[in-house]
Amino acid sequence: MLQIGREPRNERIACLNWPERFPYCPEVSVDSSHSGEALHLCFHVQEQAVRAVCAADRERVWEDSCVEFFFAPREDGLYYNLECTCTGKIYLCLGAERHGRESLPEAAYAGIARHASLGTAPFGLREEPTAWNLALDIPAATFGLDSFAGLQARGNFYKCGDGLPVPHYLSWAPIEAPKPDFHRPEFFDSLCFL
Repeated sequence: MLQIGREPRNERIACLNWPERFPYCPEVSVDSSHSGEALHLCFHVQEQAVRAVCAADRERVWEDSCVEFFFAPREDGLYYNLECTCTGKIYLCLGAERHGRESLPEAAYAGIARHASLGTAPFGLREEPTAWNLALDIPAATFGLDSFAGLQARGNFYKCGDGLPVPHYLSWAPIEAPKPDFHRPEFFDSLCFL
């Protein structure tokens, strides 16, 4: 369980769920806090190579250096997948499973404030050790909420990079699946908003 309050709390994203096939574990953590009307996430990453090819939202962000937040704010079987590159390009959908997900409207994308330490322009692949930060301010309305205060929810945080020289798939809460698959809400952990 993660308690998310008004002050940032740091959590490591370090579960190697498929260590035999994907043993690489970059240093990744996330600071989480909320102000009631917005959720604040700041990811900290140090990895041996960094990739930024996506030039716009809704592209194949998971192939770049990517951090993700999957979030089920209600008990209706639906969850959001918010995936973001190291340059702040977002992929944001809602659905009950991996297939048939619905992309959120442009207003939802535009409402998320992003600050990327590597800038916002694509730069391709840099095969050198790189540290980067990505901060997101996500309005409660993005998830159909009036406020985060007092919310009992479920979710997981991830780090991936399908298109990097060494692909990797890390999670905050462990996933028991035979191959990399972040669309597994049955392994989401509790998120308690204070």
